[in-house]
Amino acid sequence: MEWLFDTLRKYPELAIFLTLGVGYWIGAKKFKGFSLGAVTGTLLVGVLVGQLNIQIAPVVKQVFFLLFLFGLGYGVGPQFFRGMKSDGLPQVLFAVVLCVICLLASWGTAVAFGFDPGTGAGLLSGAQTISAVMGVATDTINGLTSVDEATRKHWIDSIPVAYAVCYIFGTIGSAWLLATVGPKLMRVDLVKVCQEYEAQMSGGQDSLELSGYRKFIARVYRLDQADLVGKTVADLEARFPDARVFVERIRRSDGIIDADPATVLQAGDILGVAGRHDVLVEQGASRIGPEVEDHELINQPAELLEVVLTNKNLAGKTLREIAALPNASLGRGVFLRKVVRGGHEMPVNWGLKLDRGDHLFIVGAKRDVERVVDKLGYADRQTAQTDMVFVGFGIVIGGLLGSLVLTVAGIPVTLSTSGGSLIAGLVFGYLRSLHPTFGRVPEPVHWFLTSVGLTTFVAVVGISSGPGFVEGFRQLGFKLFLAGIVATSVPMVVGVLLARYVFKFHPAIALGVCAGSRTTTAAIGQITENAKSQVPALGYTIPYAIGNTLLIIWGIVIVLLMV
Repeated sequence: MEWLFDTLRKYPELAIFLTLGVGYWIGAKKFKGFSLGAVTGTLLVGVLVGQLNIQIAPVVKQVFFLLFLFGLGYGVGPQFFRGMKSDGLPQVLFAVVLCVICLLASWGTAVAFGFDPGTGAGLLSGAQTISAVMGVATDTINGLTSVDEATRKHWIDSIPVAYAVCYIFGTIGSAWLLATVGPKLMRVDLVKVCQEYEAQMSGGQDSLELSGYRKFIARVYRLDQADLVGKTVADLEARFPDARVFVERIRRSDGIIDADPATVLQAGDILGVAGRHDVLVEQGASRIGPEVEDHELINQPAELLEVVLTNKNLAGKTLREIAALPNASLGRGVFLRKVVRGGHEMPVNWGLKLDRGDHLFIVGAKRDVERVVDKLGYADRQTAQTDMVFVGFGIVIGGLLGSLVLTVAGIPVTLSTSGGSLIAGLVFGYLRSLHPTFGRVPEPVHWFLTSVGLTTFVAVVGISSGPGFVEGFRQLGFKLFLAGIVATSVPMVVGVLLARYVFKFHPAIALGVCAGSRTTTAAIGQITENAKSQVPALGYTIPYAIGNTLLIIWGIVIVLLMV
């Protein structure tokens, strides 16, 4: 063992990877539905490894922290700027108000319990489950030239202690308060109000939400409805109002032809028809004719394609409004499988309003899918290549702007390179949503930036603060835990009441808005599970973008308030 310890001290990079490996493993373990998560697991393992007194250059954690912040901003940028539009302003305003309440609750609690600035920042980070606060607070404390080095180090070492203690209730408590207590505070049946909201969005028609590609099938029918002979394909398709059934191909004596709305039907036509399984099974034969076997007729290439919506003429419209547009060929032959916004899947029905930057997963015959791509936006086809020019210059530009210092009342105020990288990520992510031909960061790479970037930073923090962590935990552990309960609970309870009774959000949306403003992924997962619906996620994405930005910046503010 001594050989292993000496080797880790000699090669600290191995200590980092050891911490990451064990930290991710521990973080994924679940106990009664709760898991520590990769960040907290990595921090605790880092503290343990740090007892070996391993020295790691500070630049290592800063490099990975900048990657994390840029990746985070890149991911939420479209929703951040989308929220500035008129229909998103109520959610933006609410998110700002709740984030201010989170700051005041954490600051007030820290002052009441007599904590130092480092412990206060860690309390904010853990109670509000915003791990990145540890990084920006550390940068801010390091910039306090009026404070001696020993004091700065003590404050910085206190940050991970407070974070680790407060994070547990910050995660479990937030999910419990929003998913279980929240509906009781609003006096509603969460499942029932979500069902009502879905019915309102769909206009009383079936949801378009799908369980998988098998929902869409192709069947073959022999035309025997005499009143359709001489009519067009569009006339036949009109017999299935709101069901979206399409004639794709037709077999005649002279061969197979591709059908379009203007194609005139003839007696004896064999029709290859695409649509939802339940509709064709229940209505196909009665409205078209007997079903027959013709494998060749429906054996055509199909495609599932992810498309980034950039068409500003479609953004802001509901699926019903888009389907009713004069250009009937826009969605002909294609079906919407799912919509992902800000990394979260939206409930798909006629009332869903699309936004620029939404990722639409469309499926259908290859020729139909390719036809509509340019009318929607940009095909986001899978690739392993990352635009590192975009990422590199984004971090440099943001870091340079963030490094500028403004002195207020003798106190240096700066966004630091960390805050600058976050802002740059927001701007660059938004530009990417408008012009997706450049700046691509594939989903696996984005995961690496936001997950491994943060956990590597946290691993170095844990290893570096390890020697002082145990003593700090022994002195303040129980006191910190109580403070964390207060700092977590007050914003959540007040937030639910404000969302429902002041901002007048629909109860199905109010809990999602609260979860997004507090950037608590665990809570939105628990809410949608309890609601048996994805409707609460409609209120999550815009506040999540605002909350992620403001709560991280609060890491600077709380230090300056407590100095």
